Amino acid sequence: MSDSQGPHQDPRHNIAWRTAQQWQQRARQSRGGGLLDSLKMLLAWLLFGAMMIVALVLGLFFLLLGWALMPLLRYRLKKRMEQMRADQAEDAGSGFHYRETRYRETQSADGSYREQQVLEGDYEVREDERPGSERDAPR
Repeated sequence: MSDSQGPHQDPRHNIAWRTAQQWQQRARQSRGGGLLDSLKMLLAWLLFGAMMIVALVLGLFFLLLGWALMPLLRYRLKKRMEQMRADQAEDAGSGFHYRETRYRETQSADGSYREQQVLEGDYEVREDERPGSERDAPR
């Protein structure tokens, strides 16, 4: 059995060992910057820390703003639901309510928007037009 095989290989022939040695040499060469490199690193960390603090403050602000606006939104939705229920009760009292909604997509210079046109109306079926009324009966 030769020495070139097995766990007792010379580490200088190992690619990973040579790569690690090259990294160590590069690290030793880059340490020579001194005070200027240290100031750059300190400034970078301070800038990063300040950005993190600003992001945290903005996040908390928007979270609290959302919580503060929730009761207002709930109040508006509650009023809208009450109005819809009142409209439905009003419609149920009359004969038949006809509502047709048409949407038209239009393109403007600043972007697209949707335009809505609502046609509404009520109608009742008169007694003489109902099926099985006296007019339709055979004589």
